[in-house]
Amino acid sequence: MVNVLNRLRKDGYKYDFKVSQDGRMCTMEEKDYFTPEQVRIVDHYRFEGESDPDDMSILYALETNNGLKGTISNSYGPYADENVDTFLKQVEDLGKNLDKKDK
Repeated sequence: MVNVLNRLRKDGYKYDFKVSQDGRMCTMEEKDYFTPEQVRIVDHYRFEGESDPDDMSILYALETNNGLKGTISNSYGPYADENVDTFLKQVEDLGKNLDKKDK
C-alpha cells in the first residue's frame, strides 16, 4: 500500500480524507467537507495481508468538485468503517465511479 500511496502522492493526490460523524467526507484537518455529490472515485486498489488473507483493505483515489485530490482507505469485513463504506457507496450510486462511466 505504501508504494501505491507514494505513486499517488507524486500524481498530486496529496490529501488524506476521512468520513466525519455527520456522514460527510473531509480532510484530516476537517477544513473542507464534501457530500457524495461533490466527490468522484478515480481509482481503487485492493490489498491482502501477507500472513492473513482476511486482512484486506482498499485504497480509493478521489477528486473533489473544487479540485482537491486525495485518498481514503478502509478495511474489509468486521474491521471496516461503516461510515466510509456508506459514503463511498453513495458516490458510486450517483454514477461518479469512472468504471461505470466507461461501460
